[in-house]
Amino acid sequence: MAYTENKKIAIVHEWFDTYAGSERVVAQMLDVFPEADVFALVDFIPAEQRGFLKNKKVTTTFIQHLPFARKYFRNYLPLFPYAIEQLDLSDYDIIISSSHAVAKGVLTNGEQLHICYCHSPMRYAWDLYHQYIRDNGLLKSLKGFFVKRVLHKIRVWDQSGANRVNSYIANSNYIARRIKKIYARDAVVIYPPSDTITFTPAERSGNYYFAAARMVPYKKLDLIAAAFSKMPDKQLIIAGSGSQIKKIRAQSGKNIIIKDYLSHDEFVTHLQSAKAFVYAAEEDFGIVMAEAQAAGVPVIALKKGGASDIVQHKKTGILFDAQTVDAIVDAVGQFETQIFDRFSISAYAAKFSAFNFRENLRNHVEACCKEFFKLDA
Repeated sequence: MAYTENKKIAIVHEWFDTYAGSERVVAQMLDVFPEADVFALVDFIPAEQRGFLKNKKVTTTFIQHLPFARKYFRNYLPLFPYAIEQLDLSDYDIIISSSHAVAKGVLTNGEQLHICYCHSPMRYAWDLYHQYIRDNGLLKSLKGFFVKRVLHKIRVWDQSGANRVNSYIANSNYIARRIKKIYARDAVVIYPPSDTITFTPAERSGNYYFAAARMVPYKKLDLIAAAFSKMPDKQLIIAGSGSQIKKIRAQSGKNIIIKDYLSHDEFVTHLQSAKAFVYAAEEDFGIVMAEAQAAGVPVIALKKGGASDIVQHKKTGILFDAQTVDAIVDAVGQFETQIFDRFSISAYAAKFSAFNFRENLRNHVEACCKEFFKLDA
């Protein structure tokens, strides 16, 4: 028996401006609940890319129509809490929010079940607040004073809205701990959907290491490049582009190849054939690491964040303790003393499949629905 049968469902996402990890989650939510209506602060996905939304019309807020919103909607952050509260969801029985900022703050009443799939509590307002202020040069300036005041008010609003949610789902045990710390709420862990169909083991691996991410400071590709520059006998291919690309090129030795663009097919081929995938960022989950494992590729990653959920130390990869050049060099050295079975790694990664995500989400929503609406078995 489906306890969600005849229940009207709304899916609330933060914003639609690209198709990335959190949008992949929404796409799978719509596979589970195809009749659901979709809401967001803004929707700027082009018509030719709307397939993942099942061509649904997204109900948006007034921010959609503010000046220059298409390009600069994030600059309206101070208005986000007010805007999300203006979405009228009173006709729905079940609200599922996909939230890493304000989506979980929608207003509901006592007869409505609200389940939040939390990608992360707002990083720049909470545990990464001081890093955000430093990295953006906001320590001592009038603009900095304004930003600090805005983020303080958002923290107060975010904390006050934590109990608007009936049930939290976290995308990793790391995020579950952060939800407990910040909101004092327990969360069920359901891993986000990874592409375990496209990413499968290659017949043989190459003799190069592979790293891929946006070239921005927190991704720490500069550390990976610096580490491999100290290991000139080991080839590294880095895929990505961003603000740090010149810095990374300048510090890269002759054993490092940088590719600022790879098509999807080229990316799959490079990843499948890699000796190992190297990742030094602290991520909430890290779908690219899960997809590397699906391809049977061992992962060398920082032992923080979602990597601890994805990589089994010395079984499916190597975990290192610090974001330093020496730690990466030592981890590569450890890796080369181990023997990894690619097909065992790929079989382990099946737990991160889109199929498992859909089944786990469906079962959790059904269980919450049965309990909340006091339905008979």
